[in-house]
Amino acid sequence: MTSNTPSRKKWRLFGLIFPSLFWLVIFFAIPLVLVLAMSFGERGTYGGVEWNLNINNFTRFLNPQDPLYLRIFGRTLLIASITTLVSLLIGYPLAFWIASQAPKRRGTLIIMLMVPFWTNFLVRTYAWILILRDQGLVNTVWTGALHNAVVGLAAWLPWLPLAGLAQLTATPIPLFGTDLAIIIGLVYGWLPDMVLPCYAAIERFDFDLVEAAQDLYANRVQAFFRVILPLTLPGVVAGSVLVFIPSLGAYVTPDLLGGAKTIMIGNVIYSQFMSARDYPFGAAITFVLMALMLVGTLVYFRSTAVEKKRKEL
Repeated sequence: MTSNTPSRKKWRLFGLIFPSLFWLVIFFAIPLVLVLAMSFGERGTYGGVEWNLNINNFTRFLNPQDPLYLRIFGRTLLIASITTLVSLLIGYPLAFWIASQAPKRRGTLIIMLMVPFWTNFLVRTYAWILILRDQGLVNTVWTGALHNAVVGLAAWLPWLPLAGLAQLTATPIPLFGTDLAIIIGLVYGWLPDMVLPCYAAIERFDFDLVEAAQDLYANRVQAFFRVILPLTLPGVVAGSVLVFIPSLGAYVTPDLLGGAKTIMIGNVIYSQFMSARDYPFGAAITFVLMALMLVGTLVYFRSTAVEKKRKEL
């Protein structure tokens, strides 16, 4: 009886994980293997896949002599990085402020932060079109109320040098269809993913350590960079990964806010599958993108493991 106990525990454990493992294999692993195999094929004459296995799709994408796709990929990396940085600069102070509130008030603030998630992402992106386009809210104020105020002030006080500002506010600000519009949309969409991990890390932080640092003659800036930030770094890394990865593969936001002027790698993948019908090339781009995302995920888990070891020591 005792000799069979370990085997029974193993079978019981296997029975518990089998349902999730089964669906993971069916709906994730097998499709992933199929897409990987497709990336080594060739586009058929009328679409589809011809299974002449080669690496031409990868060399086409990474070809430095024809850097069209590399430029798009580089722009995507830049936009995703800026989105992550801006989200961090906004999200970390916001998370710190929420964590510093009374416990009852924290719950209300977290709920308010989550409210945008209750609205469809596409609807929220369309809202930014109404705000950023040439006839949108920003430019209506810019070329309307602000322009009229500048013109009226210039007529009332003609000695003020307001001619340049009046001329500037007479034309709309080019926001829609730019990288800036995409970054704004992405930051708005993924900001809660930055705030929540940072908040979780800051809430667990022992602020008595800050008082100890100040007792050792550290000012507020030194206490933040030497005590608070290192101990809350896992939350920063987790939030950065959660923002960077979806921003890297974004399709809806650049398609709607970037228009036809700005293309990200997600738009290229979509066009290869839906318009060009070049499934192998689209699959190859997908796996290059997935490799980069995997690197970001490994960085997160590595930093988490290092932090755990440091705490254990």
